Amino acid sequence: MQSYVPCVSFRFISNIFAHSISGSVESYGLLFAPESVGQIHDCELEEIVAPPKYRPESIAALCAATRFTESEIKRIYRGFKAECPAGIIREETFKFIYSQFFPQGANTGLYAHYVFNTLDKDHTGILSFENFVQGLSILSRGTLEEKLCWTFSLYDINHDGKITREEMTDIVTAIYELMGEREDGGTDDVQIKNKVDIIFQKMDSNRDGVITIEEFLDCCRKDKIISDSMSVFDSTI
Repeated sequence: MQSYVPCVSFRFISNIFAHSISGSVESYGLLFAPESVGQIHDCELEEIVAPPKYRPESIAALCAATRFTESEIKRIYRGFKAECPAGIIREETFKFIYSQFFPQGANTGLYAHYVFNTLDKDHTGILSFENFVQGLSILSRGTLEEKLCWTFSLYDINHDGKITREEMTDIVTAIYELMGEREDGGTDDVQIKNKVDIIFQKMDSNRDGVITIEEFLDCCRKDKIISDSMSVFDSTI
């Protein structure tokens, strides 16, 4: 089975949210590249305009919560704030920026929603710098298991601890929509169903109709293609 674990690595450069395609419909993701090195202070984090009760963490706290150094946090933050002066990203803004880096006709909204939903751990509809940098830390510096767990949460749309056939169909459909409309004007319904059937055949080991985190991790660990694809996440900040 070809891998359906998406290549989601991050670079953040001023106003760029882009996609990384490893040559097939199975691999899509976000690229964020840091702007040039710059110095900021902890107090800048406290100046973010945000909803009530939102309290940005200090750089020291972010270093403790991630695998980034203080200088890396500062570089990432400068790039983030250049694009998002308020210190937060709302979903519609995220979708709009994400859409700019796909061919005309591609429907990016659905897939961007699922990525946003995974980064927005509290499901507030707002992506803070903390959410962003913690997700980035997992994807660029995390262990294989941490990256796979993040990917599982992308497919587990309602976050109930299991992936249903309907959820997998929604994600695979969203990936196909990134490709844009077919030249022949047809639909991909048959191909999508076949992909989902193959995935469940391989991952749903006890044939109960859902994929648990244990089944997902066990299958991915044994699949060299999937394991190797996780190295795409590794990057130098």
